[in-house]
Amino acid sequence: MQIGIFAKTFARPTLAATLDAIVAHGLHCVQFNLACAGGPSMPERIEPALVATIRRELAARQITMAAVSGTFNMIHPDLGWRRDGLRRLRALAAACAGLGTQIITLSTGTRDPANMWQRHPDNDTTAAWQDLLAAMTEALAIAEEYAIVLAFEPEVSNVVDSAGKARRLLDALPSPHLKVVIDAANLFHAGELPRMREILDEAFALLGEHIVIAHAKDLRRDGAAGDAAAGQGLLDYDHYLALLRAASFSGPVILHGLAESQIDSSVAFLHEKLARSAEAGAG
Repeated sequence: MQIGIFAKTFARPTLAATLDAIVAHGLHCVQFNLACAGGPSMPERIEPALVATIRRELAARQITMAAVSGTFNMIHPDLGWRRDGLRRLRALAAACAGLGTQIITLSTGTRDPANMWQRHPDNDTTAAWQDLLAAMTEALAIAEEYAIVLAFEPEVSNVVDSAGKARRLLDALPSPHLKVVIDAANLFHAGELPRMREILDEAFALLGEHIVIAHAKDLRRDGAAGDAAAGQGLLDYDHYLALLRAASFSGPVILHGLAESQIDSSVAFLHEKLARSAEAGAG
């Protein structure tokens, strides 16, 4: 497993400065966001010259792009917003080969019209689920056309708010182009922290074979997505990493949800935990 980081963790005026900052922390793997190249995260059009520049700047620093962010609200109550998101997803998918990645990361969205990270009671309705299936079906047609993978993340504020619902989505839309981002800090509804190991075990039993990216952050309370740096909260990292290893996961472990001042300590924390996990696995 290779440690990486959200490129947007770094606030820099240029792409080169952002990538230099990443390498300065000893990191050579990113979950990229086009906002780091000076535009929106999901542009309407991505110029070939920009794609070539990003690829060149990454290669010059020996940085790999594990994935690129394609996050938009897939169940926004306004159909126009969803249609616009799918158009922009197509532009991003068309750029993936040039960027050097085969994975676009997604979140499944919420009925909240203003904040896609805010839970809404209508997320649990049949209509919300049907809208997700419709949007994801179109997204998968795009993924198939461009030979890429869409990796969605179960998260307590979104319509897919549990491993069980993630499995339900995978079963409803069986496709080699649909995979999972696992973030163990995002799985705990209110009152569930005392059942941490049980919930993590269930998540990996249901989703383990479909995981292509793992996120690394931490949580201080249940009922909301984790918002703490890895190693600064309550998440049982020994168990999380052991489950990743048991699932034969060898992909990137991507840090996010942290300040620049916390990066070095979180990287050191992950290196230590990964080394211990490897030793335990060998034993």
